[in-house]
Amino acid sequence: MPPQPQARKSAAEILRSPYGVLRVLQILLGASLWVTIAANKYEGSMHFVLFVAVLFWLLTVALLFLTLLGKQDLVPLVGGDRWLPSNVAHDLAATLLYLPAVGVAIYKTEKYSYCNLDAYQHSCLYKVYLAASVFACLDAAAYLVSTVHGCCRKQRGKLTVA
Repeated sequence: MPPQPQARKSAAEILRSPYGVLRVLQILLGASLWVTIAANKYEGSMHFVLFVAVLFWLLTVALLFLTLLGKQDLVPLVGGDRWLPSNVAHDLAATLLYLPAVGVAIYKTEKYSYCNLDAYQHSCLYKVYLAASVFACLDAAAYLVSTVHGCCRKQRGKLTVA
């Protein structure tokens, strides 16, 4: 028997669902990550971390607002019945790109660990990179949980993300 369509939920119900909570968490952690990096002097491979953070922050905001407004059916190719698999693919891609970003942030943190001494008087990016590493790890974990949650919903025959 094919899955039955479900009634459209209100924005408040969507935000209180696991999907809504995870999306808001992803948005907050992603924004914290890219603001932490962008507000300080960064160089080299941190550009990749910033790219991943901003890209998936923007995509996550767009996905959440389309879902809250109930306009996911209007999105060509990925809307309608494909909305849940599209969200799972987005979350999986985010997880897979956040993992090397975490590695880069941790590498940069270790590279600047020498200046974490009390006697070191010059400006140092150690604490910035440490905070970026923590935010990137937490965001990768949130996207991973969201991927697993979406796969479980799909496996149970659900058609909607929330």
